[in-house]
Amino acid sequence: MRGPASESRTVPARREPAGWRARAAAACRCCGAPLTESFADLGMTPLADSCVAPEDAGRMEPFYPLHAMVCSDCRLVQLPESERPQTGFAEYLYYSSVSEAWLRHAGAYAERMVALHRLGPQTPVVEVGSNDGYLLQYFARRGIPVLGIDPAVNVAQSAIARGIPTEVICFGAATARRLRATRAAPVLMAANNVLAHVPDLHDFVEGFRLLLAPGGVATFEFPHLLRLMQGNEFDTIHHEHFSYLSLLVVELIFGQHGLVVYDAEELPTHGGSLRCFVRHVEDAAKPVTAAVERLRAIERAAGLEGPEAYRRFSESVIGTKCALLDFLVGARRAGQKVAAYGAPAKGNTLLNYCGVGRELLPFTVDRNPHKQGLMLPGSRIPIRAPEAILEERPDFVLILPWNLREEVAAQMSAIRGWGGRFVVPIPTVQVF
Repeated sequence: MRGPASESRTVPARREPAGWRARAAAACRCCGAPLTESFADLGMTPLADSCVAPEDAGRMEPFYPLHAMVCSDCRLVQLPESERPQTGFAEYLYYSSVSEAWLRHAGAYAERMVALHRLGPQTPVVEVGSNDGYLLQYFARRGIPVLGIDPAVNVAQSAIARGIPTEVICFGAATARRLRATRAAPVLMAANNVLAHVPDLHDFVEGFRLLLAPGGVATFEFPHLLRLMQGNEFDTIHHEHFSYLSLLVVELIFGQHGLVVYDAEELPTHGGSLRCFVRHVEDAAKPVTAAVERLRAIERAAGLEGPEAYRRFSESVIGTKCALLDFLVGARRAGQKVAAYGAPAKGNTLLNYCGVGRELLPFTVDRNPHKQGLMLPGSRIPIRAPEAILEERPDFVLILPWNLREEVAAQMSAIRGWGGRFVVPIPTVQVF
């Protein structure tokens, strides 16, 4: 399966286990090989985006094993599928437009794509996992026809309300065939931070092959597995993220569907992400760039094709847990108050794995009004509006979305007035 360092890997034949339960529980969702190697065992946790309403505080909530495995054959890091995907998206509480940094990122991408591909009224754009229209709005403002596709009813309604046509459906081959029969094929397709959410990778990727116009480009952004490992970002593992992706594995998956990664770039978002530019294999006008070759070499040099790098990561997770608990327990014993900022999925993974509850972290705050008044899953820590920080004047603010540390520190800079300081937990505890 693995070729010389200057070549992409040979695309393997894909095994087909019977039924989604069998595939999720026992076999790799990329190549079908049995899963036997552990990557990170984070215990039993609730679904990370399933915030709890106050009236449900006395009810039980389901917990599932959060144990990421790595395929010994193709090296895809993945979680078994504990819940059907619709469960996590029936009422999705993540609205992309809440983050100003993410809006800037989306706007810069749109401006670049419009110039690069000369997009206009005759060149449709489709985004899969379009959320509340945060990205497509920048294309629509230029008169470019757009279509969003998202499985979450509530965020899709927000997109529609702002004038972004959106289909509420899980994207795959069947959806692509229907759209191709009724609409002009998109010249540009985008999937930002959605590939990891997909339980059936092959059906999803096949949909891109079918829908994308000949000569068109699809871009995929996803957290980079190598940066996750180097930064000890284990909190980005949660049940709604089925896969944790390297360029080497993504090339295998796309290659099984007649698609080629012809360019790639590293991004600072989400602790370190990749943006891959993908074309049909027949589109020889877009040669594979040196950037792809360079990233392949970096991943191979880091040991992503062998077992040792994954074993070392498992050990580093435990050290971060101990460091966070040492900090929180020490602050309590010293009579210092700690509050949190944010209610992201990564924060819920972190707090549940570490066993942190209200006794160490009495509340968190979030700008998202849809989360305010709810409680974090598992820990049942209440979520308040950001003004609560100014009212309670804690000694420390633990930034759970640590990838937005600069944005959060700027928004909450008033805590410096009473000597308050910020804390980030990843890669290990840092006070600043």
